Amino acid sequence: MAYTGKVTSPQSLGRILQQARLLNGLSQRELAARLGTSQRYIWEIEAGKPSIFMDRLFAAMRETGMTLTATIETKDDHD
Repeated sequence: MAYTGKVTSPQSLGRILQQARLLNGLSQRELAARLGTSQRYIWEIEAGKPSIFMDRLFAAMRETGMTLTATIETKDDHD
């Protein structure tokens, strides 16, 4: 089964990423290790921590009428 959500802000992107991580049975620490980063960095992404890049990206999306969606494919989808 696949789950799709609209991405409207850094916070919504973080929530979707968190759900994808949880559906894949990964802790923040496990995901961080796979990506070669810290658990804190994963936490910050999932929390939608403000950054200049993300703020400008979502502002540009709003100004241009762009929409972004994210799809989470569960393990069943890969089999």
